[in-house]
Amino acid sequence: MAMRSVVSRIGLRRLMEGANVAQRSYISGIRSFSDGKILGEEERAQENIYIKKMERERLEKANQKAEREKAEKEKADKKAEEETNKS
Repeated sequence: MAMRSVVSRIGLRRLMEGANVAQRSYISGIRSFSDGKILGEEERAQENIYIKKMERERLEKANQKAEREKAEKEKADKKAEEETNKS
C-alpha cells in the first residue's frame, strides 16, 4: 500500500530512473496499468480472471454465430439444390 502511494506521488518514470535492477523488477511486479490505475497482486489476479472470462464468452459467441451462419448457408444451399432439381 505504501509503495503505491510513493509511486503515485513521485511518478513511476522518475522512480524507475533511480532504481537498480532488483528494485525495477519489484516495482514492475507490483504495478499493472488498468485505466491508469496501479493495481496490486490480488487486483491484477481478479482483472486477469475477468479478462479471461470475457475472452471465453467472446469466443463462445463467435462460435455460435459461425454455427448459425453455417446452418443458414446449408439450408439455403439445400433449398437452391431442390429448386434446380425441380426444373
